[in-house]
Amino acid sequence: MRDNILIGVTQRVDKDNFREEWRDALDQRLIKWVIESGFVPIPIPNTMVDIKLSNKRQPVLDNWISELGIDALILSGGNDIGEVPQRDLTEQYLLKWSEKNRKPVLGICRGMQMMGVYAGGSLIKVDGHVRTYHKLQTHNDFEKSFPKSVNSYHNLALKDCPDMFQILAKSEDGNLEAMRHKDLPWEAWMWHPEREKVFTRNNQERFRKLVNNEK
Repeated sequence: MRDNILIGVTQRVDKDNFREEWRDALDQRLIKWVIESGFVPIPIPNTMVDIKLSNKRQPVLDNWISELGIDALILSGGNDIGEVPQRDLTEQYLLKWSEKNRKPVLGICRGMQMMGVYAGGSLIKVDGHVRTYHKLQTHNDFEKSFPKSVNSYHNLALKDCPDMFQILAKSEDGNLEAMRHKDLPWEAWMWHPEREKVFTRNNQERFRKLVNNEK
């Protein structure tokens, strides 16, 4: 029996114009955050999907995640939805795979947006949410399990919370900051837990509970 819990982590796509290369990339701090949370991170390439196939059928990616035995997923930040079709398709398929297999998923920033759009939501532009901090307005007595203030690095936010999700927190100006699925072990945050100089205990504890299917 395998002791380690494997966390598949999606990656942003960057263009290196000098070398004429497209690159999958991850903030090293996110890898460190997953390790310090007690899990093994596995970066997921964006090159295993076939853009000609639908988000319901991606045999190469499906075989890859099945062979590795991925236990849970993080949909990471970076890239706007619609900017990189391969990444969009990769994450759409991973959400379908996670839904079918009831795998835990944490969406971070863009990852939360992707989860919301997948569930039928839409995005709006927001002001005052880039390179700043704001206090969380928590819902339903969640104040003890979230940080009091969080970082913010986004220009887009979900217009509304999709019906299949529950609101966990909003920002001071009323924008959705955290939500969780009403049935599946899915949760999403608009802040970046990996960008704190000292990792916040609340974030890591919530992530551990999510992965271990604890309430």
